[in-house]
Amino acid sequence: MTSHSDEVAGIRLHWTERGQGPPVIIVHGLQDTERTWSRVADRLAAHHRVLAVDLPGCGLSERPDASYTIDWQAQLLASWLDRIGSSSVDVVAHSYGGGLAMWLLLYRASSIHKLALVAPGGLGRDVGMALRLASLPGVESLGQPLMGTTTFLMTELHGTGLPATEREYLRYVNGLPGSARAFARTVHDVINCRGQKRHFLDRARELAALPALRLFWGERDHVIPITHGERLSAMLRNTRLVRFAGQGHFLHWSCPHALAVALLEYFMAPDHPRAEIVEGEDSLP
Repeated sequence: MTSHSDEVAGIRLHWTERGQGPPVIIVHGLQDTERTWSRVADRLAAHHRVLAVDLPGCGLSERPDASYTIDWQAQLLASWLDRIGSSSVDVVAHSYGGGLAMWLLLYRASSIHKLALVAPGGLGRDVGMALRLASLPGVESLGQPLMGTTTFLMTELHGTGLPATEREYLRYVNGLPGSARAFARTVHDVINCRGQKRHFLDRARELAALPALRLFWGERDHVIPITHGERLSAMLRNTRLVRFAGQGHFLHWSCPHALAVALLEYFMAPDHPRAEIVEGEDSLP
């Protein structure tokens, strides 16, 4: 594995790279880091060139005083794709990162070959209460001293499969100055007290075509319910929902081997047909 840190569109981003072969990009979720994906990335790297990026405000990437809207972050990711020189990539994206990867299609649809969405955001209003509370005023100004503590509680609740060293690392990087600002502004752009307010299908018809798409979801996900995946798979042709019995929201923490096996089966199979929106289906729960 090699580690990189470079300026992209005026923002210093950190990412890692491992393996050789067709490129696969990993995009993590809210206040996560590429490092907690290492067990999945290592397995993918047996067959692929795997690049895992820390989003702005997370991990070892810069925490600028920026808007952190999903449009801003999607354009930054598009510039990063240009920076790494990959004109065609497969993408694994989790939670908020999944919603971001779908938004990235508005800017680089031609660059994304296969899209693997792991419990993605942006597919319906319903979302866990903790995220709704995080959208309330005051998190940006008052939340920084609590970032380490809330990360500890999150990993205690959801991260029993995550090694202790990785839990401590995540707590450390989320405690760095500027993390709360990035988190609060990111959440505020996509969520309010009633749930998610950014929905990908509001913009999907602007695209000439969707890439191949597959969904991966824990059946006991209490952060973003699997019903969102069930609904989307019914609304799109050529799309399948892979279910993980007994698992929650953080599949890369709780069952990295099983997730990696399912991802490799998808990425290494012959080309899948592109996803297509079923006519007359244009709303999500």
